[in-house]
Amino acid sequence: MKLNDLRDNPGARKKPITVGRGIGSGKGKTCGRGVKGQKARTGVSIRGFEGGQMPLHRRLPKRGFNNIFAKDYAEINIGRLQQAIDAGRVDAKQPITSESLMHAGVVVKAKDGVRLIGKGELKTKIQISVAGASKSAAAAVEKAGGSVTITAKKKKPEQPPKEA
Repeated sequence: MKLNDLRDNPGARKKPITVGRGIGSGKGKTCGRGVKGQKARTGVSIRGFEGGQMPLHRRLPKRGFNNIFAKDYAEINIGRLQQAIDAGRVDAKQPITSESLMHAGVVVKAKDGVRLIGKGELKTKIQISVAGASKSAAAAVEKAGGSVTITAKKKKPEQPPKEA
């Protein structure tokens, strides 16, 4: 084989459509853009624009509240944790942390920490350290003879200002 014999696979490079070469080409004159108007021009970005009428996203009322300080926890069910232990991906004899769960592939991304949820059944005694756990999940771990350590800091209740 020589360098001048090298070719792309058939269909690897698609030719761009040539526009503006007469009406016989099928893409002549207006080049497939239709006739006049804002969309026929270059540099158009009119997503959500309704011709001067108030756009739908501004007509609808705003609802709710979006807390920008809210914690986003990766959640894991007890049943899923038991499956990982049974499969040998998580060692129940070692303390289980969010890093070990990520390394085992049980949790994809820890985000602001891992939160344990009580869905499923736990048969193995484990020591787990997580950012949060539901009451049912903590009860299920302790029922199996293990322990849960919560690492997330609890909010302190606000105290009224002291009067002088």
